[in-house]
Amino acid sequence: MNRQNSLWQGCRAFSLELIVIMLAIIAVAAPTAHAQTFSVLYNFGTNSGDPTNPSFSGIVAQGRDGNPYSTSPLGGTSGNGAMFMITPGGTLTVPFSFDATDAQPYSGLTLGTDGNFYGTTYNGGSSSLGNVFKLTPTGTLTVLHDFVGSDGSNPYAPPIQGTDGNFYGTTTQYEITGDGTVYKITPAGKFTMLYSFDRTHGQNPQAPLVQGTDGNFYGTTQAGGANSAGVVYKITASGKLTVIHSFDGGTHGGHPSGGPLIQASDGNFYGTAACCGSIGGGVIFKITAAGQFTVLHNINGTTDGSNPLAGLVQATDGNLYGTTYGGGTKSDGTIFRISPTKPYAYKVLYNFDGTTGSSPQVTLLQHTNGILYGDTSTGGDISNTSDGVFYSLSLGLKPFVSLVSASGKVGMTVEILGQGFKGTTGVSFNGVAAKFTVVLDTYLTTVVPSGATSGPVTVKTPGGTLTSNRLFRVTPVIRSFKPTSGKVGTRVTITGNSLTKTTKVTFGGVNATSFTVNSDTQVTATVPNGAKTGKIGITTSGGTAISSGIFTVQP
Repeated sequence: MNRQNSLWQGCRAFSLELIVIMLAIIAVAAPTAHAQTFSVLYNFGTNSGDPTNPSFSGIVAQGRDGNPYSTSPLGGTSGNGAMFMITPGGTLTVPFSFDATDAQPYSGLTLGTDGNFYGTTYNGGSSSLGNVFKLTPTGTLTVLHDFVGSDGSNPYAPPIQGTDGNFYGTTTQYEITGDGTVYKITPAGKFTMLYSFDRTHGQNPQAPLVQGTDGNFYGTTQAGGANSAGVVYKITASGKLTVIHSFDGGTHGGHPSGGPLIQASDGNFYGTAACCGSIGGGVIFKITAAGQFTVLHNINGTTDGSNPLAGLVQATDGNLYGTTYGGGTKSDGTIFRISPTKPYAYKVLYNFDGTTGSSPQVTLLQHTNGILYGDTSTGGDISNTSDGVFYSLSLGLKPFVSLVSASGKVGMTVEILGQGFKGTTGVSFNGVAAKFTVVLDTYLTTVVPSGATSGPVTVKTPGGTLTSNRLFRVTPVIRSFKPTSGKVGTRVTITGNSLTKTTKVTFGGVNATSFTVNSDTQVTATVPNGAKTGKIGITTSGGTAISSGIFTVQP
């Protein structure tokens, strides 16, 4: 698919009349909680071999060393794109340059639990249809899979790592329908195509997936659906896809582009749609896992900005932050803040002016130092070039720690990113002390302790106590149950780990009407009327555990 056609598909319907109306509309402002400082840290194209023109999805990932990493589809030593690392202070290095063999990594990068980065190229590979790759922080490339068309092609997004350790991603094309695919790939490169889109269920997914706390993956397509304006979908790890919302291409927005959905602290998903809305500049929306859709803000196309191509990030102050591709006082795009609670107050924090960058497409990253980082696809203050900039926006938010994995069982090793870890004296999971190892000043590992419950992770450093920006969900485990068979009314003792917050027990999928949490390692439940022979399940705030054995319901 032609990049520009894909980018603006469905958005060309903006009329001149709408643009005139937009000029008369003023954005709703929210009070500023902290002083803010915008800084251009680096102008791409400053040096030969620089990355240039970072575009969606272009995900920026914080590495174990505390530095942001990403990719650009252009630049590098051969002009086919580059992996770059930039320090929070603005020193840029290029660990790897792509060539014609593996070209145009639009994706950006995902940090894996092995410390390596994962991404995709749009072109290149054995069939010139793109590939999935792994890159070490120092720039050693391993191609995990070359797309050949029958398994999808031309991905814009990087794969994300699921709770099962495998990676899940999307491609924009598919040789049979031309509508794109969802795939799974192991860290070793075993590839499985999970789903191929058919326009009715969406077309041309450009954004990365996000895994919800329910274990399902959620994403958007740029086109297709009931109104040919894109959809929001969920898909299981085994490939069962459900459309939970079709954009109408009108007052409720349409054609979401390269920005991923995020699941915020309230459990809802938030995102942007590049076009339309009641005013014409795109929309910011909220959607529940069940598909209840709400437009939070109609972007007015002028003072608000216009056409948000990037996704949102929820910062540690609870607000959502994003960018618009165009609009603003200089028509070069904006950085905005919006509250996820009513009245969904929206405020432009910065207007790009060309020399400070233009046309941002990439979702912001909140670094564990509290500062927001991002880049623009064009602009900059270098003569005769417009290769984009890498920038920071400091809002006075405090440092925190970030969890590479946000859920796991007792005994699992969890990786934590942050700063000032040397001299750390304690790590705890919702108040329960855990063993830990400081690997770097910016990276440590810890083990989920017995008795831990779902909640924040804290790290006590010489500079103060740092709290995780996400809650860690301690997933339950069923180890055994007795007896292994019985009639309705039989009391069954279930043993395992992390059972304190049990909210549901099932027998063959049928809810037990009576159960008692005896301890963190034991629950007793009564076999309910209608119970079926099958596995026992226990659900807690951290997830659901399913027994390996079968309970037999006797007549």
